[in-house]
Amino acid sequence: MLTFPKSTVFGRRIPKQKFYEHLEVSGEIRKIFVEQVRLITWANKLSVNTMNIAPGAEVTEIEVFHIKLTGMALDQRVLTLMDKQIPYHILFLLERSDGLYQMAVTYKEASQTGSSAFQLKQSYHTEWMEQDALSLSLDGLDLDALYETIVRSIAGNAITAPEADSLKEAVEQTQEREKLAREIEKLRSKMKKEKRLAKQMEIRREIQRLEAKKE
Repeated sequence: MLTFPKSTVFGRRIPKQKFYEHLEVSGEIRKIFVEQVRLITWANKLSVNTMNIAPGAEVTEIEVFHIKLTGMALDQRVLTLMDKQIPYHILFLLERSDGLYQMAVTYKEASQTGSSAFQLKQSYHTEWMEQDALSLSLDGLDLDALYETIVRSIAGNAITAPEADSLKEAVEQTQEREKLAREIEKLRSKMKKEKRLAKQMEIRREIQRLEAKKE
């Protein structure tokens, strides 16, 4: 069962138009908000003031947004828009119309330009499950560690870089492995179509080089 300390409860309903009425968004995105989102609640605020936890160097607050859907799915662009607009780290709790839940989080970093904007790096989510099956570790001595625990818990096996020294490195290494895997598949497809033996051998050597780098 997913529970947060009572001291973190915020419970403020947010009109969904707040996330797009002052932004230049397409009519398609506005339609998705209208058709797919039924209710948005700012459910919890995880911070130094609401928990017995030290401040983080990168993370100042973690907001928990509970989004009730009108149907069975939510376009990822909705969460991306919210993540870009809110200058804090966010944990999304999605609730489908059939009562199943999903947790979602996007690993993001503060912009290097000095503004309050964030750079969205990689999104992760759990499977859809019954409410009683929801579970999330809230371990961490400071907000940075708490955020890392949340991201790793939701990402699970999607982060495949156990040798990394930090969450940032783990995400970057995982992304690099995925990029290499896509390049390898393209080369394998190209090699199958190539009729010249010399060119096939050249492509094979490149595949071997990328596979060694990937490992």
